[in-house]
Amino acid sequence: MQARVGDRIVIRSQHLGQAVRDAEVLEVNHPDGSPPYVVRWSDTGHEALFFPGADAYIDHPEQRTPPAGK
Repeated sequence: MQARVGDRIVIRSQHLGQAVRDAEVLEVNHPDGSPPYVVRWSDTGHEALFFPGADAYIDHPEQRTPPAGK
């Protein structure tokens, strides 16, 4: 897993009805973008050092397709 500042880490729900969590990457401490990351959780605003597990993936903002007409 490789992330950059500004990316979002998304944690998939492992149980039916459980919310998906996401966090903004605030700091990347390794030049190759490997974990751990300092993140801010969107649901609580809490900032923490985070080691992503197998249920996490990176959402890179520049790879999103803008809506049609914008």
